Amino acid sequence: MDTSIWGRLKALFQTDKIPSDARQKQLQSRRSALGKLVATSGAVALGAAGTTVQAHKQVVPVELQERFPGDPPQHKMLYQLNNDDAEYHQHVINSVGAMVGKYADNIDLVVACFGRGIHVLAKNPARPVDDVIKAKIKSLAEQGVSFHACGRTLTALNWTKDDLLPFAKLVEVGVADMMELQEQNYAYVAW
Repeated sequence: MDTSIWGRLKALFQTDKIPSDARQKQLQSRRSALGKLVATSGAVALGAAGTTVQAHKQVVPVELQERFPGDPPQHKMLYQLNNDDAEYHQHVINSVGAMVGKYADNIDLVVACFGRGIHVLAKNPARPVDDVIKAKIKSLAEQGVSFHACGRTLTALNWTKDDLLPFAKLVEVGVADMMELQEQNYAYVAW
């Protein structure tokens, strides 16, 4: 009989011709052995060279568990931004930021800007846009939030793509873009 740790682990995993009550005891023994092996491995890794290191348990929200880098996001959200009121901008942009905070890279967020809301994406807006909102929008864009600008609204203002901030994505018709995103299962939010 092999008495090495590997030999004993191998024996634990052999289940041929074992009565069910003995098999249950063996499964419990396996779990115990594997638990000890994992704990010992972790202790060795953490306590190398005689130093004591306390491992901190990181709590991962359910929304972020079991995702691998590069996996498509599980959630899709579409926001409508079509007003030029400062308080309205704050509500929409703060909500977008809250979703980024909750879901990190596990959500695809699009903010559809059209009508009077297009000014938040303008280099030189013709309507007032608070500097704090401008900074938040830029930060959200850097975190992967997409800001879509309605081409029909630009035409009505005699603007071109050059009048928009560099991260703004020009779409032909803002409302059609919103419809198509909803057809792709984007949840829709409007204030």
